[in-house]
Amino acid sequence: MKFTCSVCINKPVNTVIEEFLNPESLKRSMKGFIKKELISGELHATGAKSKLYYDKFEMEETILENNLPMFFYAQYDHTHMSNTMKTTFKPLSDNETQIITEIHYTIFKGFVIKIISKLFPNFFKKQTQKWLNEFKKYTEK
Repeated sequence: MKFTCSVCINKPVNTVIEEFLNPESLKRSMKGFIKKELISGELHATGAKSKLYYDKFEMEETILENNLPMFFYAQYDHTHMSNTMKTTFKPLSDNETQIITEIHYTIFKGFVIKIISKLFPNFFKKQTQKWLNEFKKYTEK
């Protein structure tokens, strides 16, 4: 399953990227996010692995390519699913940045999540868009 979401943020691209990479920003803009812990590699570098902790689950992030300020590409592995996410940062002006997020779910493990992905595919897109909208609100404050 593949989809794309986007949002325009009224801040310069460097500010948006700084907030995107900051786990403290995620705590304030993503409901349930607790912390990010580097497991191996260099922070934010291609090949780095981190564990992401949420209220109800954990997942592992592997950075596939960090080509900032243009894009950030990573894989996310959870007990029940795996996906890649490419986040592109497009400056629209000196003080406006568009974030374009391309998600590709590659694996669904387990009966329930497979059913959800087939019957309610927009659930995943709505969750991603919700996070982007909350990130926009937080970053523009």
